[in-house]
Amino acid sequence: MSNLAVEPVRSINWPASLVFFITGAIALLVAPWYGFTHGYSLATVLCTLFLVAANGMSITAGYHRLWSHRAYESHWLVRLPLLVFGTMAIQNSVLVWSANHRVHHRFCDDNDVDPYSAGRGFWYSHIGWMLRNYPSATPDFNLVKDLERDPMLRFQHQYYLPLVLLTNLGIPIALGLYFGDFWGMLLLAGVTRLVISHHVTFFINSLAHMWGTQPYNDRNSAKDNPVLAFLTYGEGYHNFHHHFLHDYRNAIRWWQWDPTKWFIWTLSKIGLTHSLRRTPDVTIQRAVVEMQLRRLGAGAAASADVDISESLTRLAAPLRARVQQEVEAFRATLAEWSKVMDLRQQDLAHFRERSKEIVAALREQRRRLAELVAAVPATAAA
Repeated sequence: MSNLAVEPVRSINWPASLVFFITGAIALLVAPWYGFTHGYSLATVLCTLFLVAANGMSITAGYHRLWSHRAYESHWLVRLPLLVFGTMAIQNSVLVWSANHRVHHRFCDDNDVDPYSAGRGFWYSHIGWMLRNYPSATPDFNLVKDLERDPMLRFQHQYYLPLVLLTNLGIPIALGLYFGDFWGMLLLAGVTRLVISHHVTFFINSLAHMWGTQPYNDRNSAKDNPVLAFLTYGEGYHNFHHHFLHDYRNAIRWWQWDPTKWFIWTLSKIGLTHSLRRTPDVTIQRAVVEMQLRRLGAGAAASADVDISESLTRLAAPLRARVQQEVEAFRATLAEWSKVMDLRQQDLAHFRERSKEIVAALREQRRRLAELVAAVPATAAA
């Protein structure tokens, strides 16, 4: 990684800077003033809420999970509105957005390459990377050759600026004229909606890499955070996403907030989405157990030929013995899973039954390891 102290000062990206400054000032100053002095109609408030949600879901379900990660496939009747409202969110074309996002996943936290590396701090990862012309933010279109084959995406990229103006001026103005609240609709459903949409997405690049837990992987800064998930249409379960980036879900529990997942799944039931990609339960449970063992000092637990005894010396003797037992149990489960995998082509029903048993064993081990992880601070100091 580069030495940030000698980072050259980059030239200002004036188009982006002006958009953020002007829209931010209007949303913070003019929109509240208008609300206090003139008021907003119920229609304007409802239209604003709808457009905020439409923009947000178009980024999460469209730009992110559909196009950047190819986590599912969809009918053009789904892709078209996602493209329209995604364009309205003014986060660049799908091709640019996806090219940068794929680099972000490949080189997460690398300050030289990751376009919005959290290693550069909150401000940079949230918005600063767009205010100046950093080389890392220059899209590499070689990474989105698959997307360039889509004529809808090529059209959006080629005519992006007029489409941005059409959606951001045309839709609020049309709604304002229809409901008789021209200026109110322009200020609230137009500008304020845009500012909200921007920063909700930007929180994923900044706060979701700084605030939360890491149950699946700690090799990058991505965190799981239910509060951010509520604000970002499910994207706050970011540690899961970075470890299983091609899964159409970010939240895997039924009670976890992920409306993007529910939207995609619901459309699949009426044939508008298909080929939804899911990470196998065994793979997910294995990642959690490995992470727990890693926290206990047994990071090489999955490698049967690696002696981990030296890495456990910081633990008190009774706890060290229990961790060693858990490592052996984990290795035995992985060996059994390797045998079960051979059944996939021979006996699918038996394979599914044995897979459930492996998942149950890993979940039980998760419970035991959670107790050990909680015990580490007290015993390690003894």
